[in-house]
Amino acid sequence: MEHFKARWDIVKNWQLIFPIFGALILLYSSFKLTSLFIAEYHIVLKIALALVAFFILLKFILFLFTKLEKKWNVTYRWELIRIFMVFAITGSSSLFVGRPIIKLLGITKENLNIYVYWFLYIIIGIIFYQILLVTFGWLFGQFKFFWEFEKKMIRRFGLGRLVD
Repeated sequence: MEHFKARWDIVKNWQLIFPIFGALILLYSSFKLTSLFIAEYHIVLKIALALVAFFILLKFILFLFTKLEKKWNVTYRWELIRIFMVFAITGSSSLFVGRPIIKLLGITKENLNIYVYWFLYIIIGIIFYQILLVTFGWLFGQFKFFWEFEKKMIRRFGLGRLVD
């Protein structure tokens, strides 16, 4: 356990929650991913493939951590898990928020061209993604990181005067 704590720069026991939640989220995602390809009645095969997918994704994510740790300049390695969790929650949440907003505005596939509908859906999703990213970043104690990330993204959209 001490080796694990040292590897992730964990100095307080409450910080263990992030690697544990990260592993659980990755396991759930692996199971859902394999569910797309395997029928419901093959539960043993689905679980076996989910475990294989879990270890492949885990290796990939740990590889990403080594690359992003230097680029993002975080104080502790466990903060990378927290950052990835914020990105995952924000991506999913922006869809859940975007759908009702689209319906509230009366935008449907039936009353608009399909290309216009999807264009508006993506634009509304991007707007709410930006808001939710900073909000969830704040809730997870990473406001400074996500605010800087947000400003960089806004500049890339060509709206740099809004944040400078």
